[in-house]
Amino acid sequence: MSNFVNSIYKNQAVIYKVFLYLLTTAIIVYLFPKGSKFKYEYSKGQPWQYENLYAPFDFAILKSDEEIAEEKEEIRNNHTPYFTYNQEIPKQVAGALDAEIESVFSDSIMKVRGVRLIRFTERTLDDIYDRGLIQEIKPFKENGIVYLKKGNEAQEVVYSSILKQKDLPSYIKRKIDIASLQEFQTELTELFFDIVQPNVSLDEELTREDLQSQLNSISYTRGIVPQGTRIIARGEVIDSNKLGILNSLKKEYESKVWSTSSYYVVVFGYVLLVSLALLMLFLFIKKYRYEIFDNNTKVTFIFFNVLLAVLMTVGVMKFNVKYVYVVPLCILPLTLKAFFDARLGLFTHVITVLILGFIVPNSYEYMFLQIIAGIVTILTVSELYKRANLFISVGQITAIYIFAYFSFTIIQEGSLEEINYETLVIFLIGGFATLFVQPLIYAYEKMFALVSDMSLLELSDTNSKLLKELSNKAPGTFHHSLNVANLAEAAANEIGANSMLVRVGALYHDVGKMSNPTFFTENQTTSVNPHDELEPRESAKIIINHVIHGIEIAKKHNLPDRLIDFIRTHHGTSLVYYFYKKEKERLEGTDEEVNKEDFMYPGPEPFSKETAILMMSDSVEAASKSLKEPTATLIDNFVEKIINKQMDEGQFLNADITFKEIQKIKKVLKRKLKNIYHLRIEYPE
Repeated sequence: MSNFVNSIYKNQAVIYKVFLYLLTTAIIVYLFPKGSKFKYEYSKGQPWQYENLYAPFDFAILKSDEEIAEEKEEIRNNHTPYFTYNQEIPKQVAGALDAEIESVFSDSIMKVRGVRLIRFTERTLDDIYDRGLIQEIKPFKENGIVYLKKGNEAQEVVYSSILKQKDLPSYIKRKIDIASLQEFQTELTELFFDIVQPNVSLDEELTREDLQSQLNSISYTRGIVPQGTRIIARGEVIDSNKLGILNSLKKEYESKVWSTSSYYVVVFGYVLLVSLALLMLFLFIKKYRYEIFDNNTKVTFIFFNVLLAVLMTVGVMKFNVKYVYVVPLCILPLTLKAFFDARLGLFTHVITVLILGFIVPNSYEYMFLQIIAGIVTILTVSELYKRANLFISVGQITAIYIFAYFSFTIIQEGSLEEINYETLVIFLIGGFATLFVQPLIYAYEKMFALVSDMSLLELSDTNSKLLKELSNKAPGTFHHSLNVANLAEAAANEIGANSMLVRVGALYHDVGKMSNPTFFTENQTTSVNPHDELEPRESAKIIINHVIHGIEIAKKHNLPDRLIDFIRTHHGTSLVYYFYKKEKERLEGTDEEVNKEDFMYPGPEPFSKETAILMMSDSVEAASKSLKEPTATLIDNFVEKIINKQMDEGQFLNADITFKEIQKIKKVLKRKLKNIYHLRIEYPE
């Protein structure tokens, strides 16, 4: 039992990675829409690349979304509305008119013209309500047919036959003129205007129900393709008609297979594909980025970003599939490049796009656009901490999307007239959403304890709290760190290493000397040397401990682990040679032997190009202070001697740095030191 527990403990990192791999696969498959995949890939304007395709079964040809939308629009435009005729209002108005007419005209007028006036008002009222009176709120086609519902019956009438309330005064005037009652025009007009009420109104509920009924009766198919019919021949160009038939077959095929296949079989197929893609990512990291593979936090960060990209894409597709390009997928390579390197960022981006290709529509077009955009992202963004670079890159990414979309439209439609400008707006939104990468990187730094170039830029500020403290307590060490930073940055630029990381690492590599600043020669301002009163072993211990103190101070100030690595490794496992030699001289002639390990730094040795560069630059800069009368030749030999000694000790065996790169670093250090000492090449006489 104990052996089993010990085995688990020893292999816990591997077990965690396997768990992470399985969990990521399971979540992605769970997020995927479940259904079988059509086995042919095609797009409009492209030739059919497969063998002749025959209908495997009878299926209906589905109308396109555009055709259905046009039919619906036509139904809405030609739909006949329903109006309700209120039969009670004419009776009420007639009664009110009889009571009101006598109060409008005087008794003398009523005696002479009363019968004629009453007949006129009754006939006019009958004429108005025979046509129907409506208060028109929304104009309708004058010659259009409408349904006028009286009781339980509805009859078709011309809309213009219904009298509009706004036309009532002119209608009354015409009636008065015909009846030759012009002297009573004012009284009669006011009488009708006050008494007459509209009795026709739009029946919105019945109109809406009838419209919905007609919309629901639309046929979504236009014909049947019998089994065995040839659908398309090999090499035949896919036009609009063929595209519609193929899409219909695809939908019918997927529904038939899904209905007859086992749910678990389809899910198992997805598991195999997704796990294979993620396995390729795992193997790439293990083979080419082992230092990342060895760090569970970094591996978790990479898989978390892949999962986040899939989650956002699936979420947008469930909302509306046409907005799939709103998802700023290029954030993925940008983020990974900021924390790791371009190659890992691009490889992860490609794997993620391949996974998403299982579920997005027009998968070839989607993968082409996203992979090209990812390549442009990697190639254009060199220094993410410079805001201008990010805006330029976002502009280029958006331009690539639009350019590629134009190209696909020309191929598929044969002209630019079919360009959907809404899609261009979607590309613009997706491009601008990529700017969210900066706050996202900041959040990732806090969540995963990682460091990006933007954080390095902040840490390189010599006015930061820790560097100010170093300059106050150990001004000589601070000046030494600045010189080392300049040397290391130049060397890193020469071999293509991360110059920003090297510079910041150099600025902080000796912060541990703040604990005992006077025990280091660069901080000694008097002739008094405290080491003179100590034994060589004790002096060596103080010198060696500045590495341990530096790590403690760095952790106290929450410096990232990538910077603490420079403090750990800048002396590797080298020997404090001065005190070692002094101890040997002290014990000479005695039986006691010097323990070499007491005078060696604890390490580890440098394990990256950047930490190796710092070790070389630090050793060369510190030792150069001992040169009394430096010459160009002396400096050349001096740099060769120091770095060759480090190579002989095997300090760079784990640093992934080549002999050629070390030679380049030597040349840079020689040149920079000659510039510092203002030396010129010695010409022979």
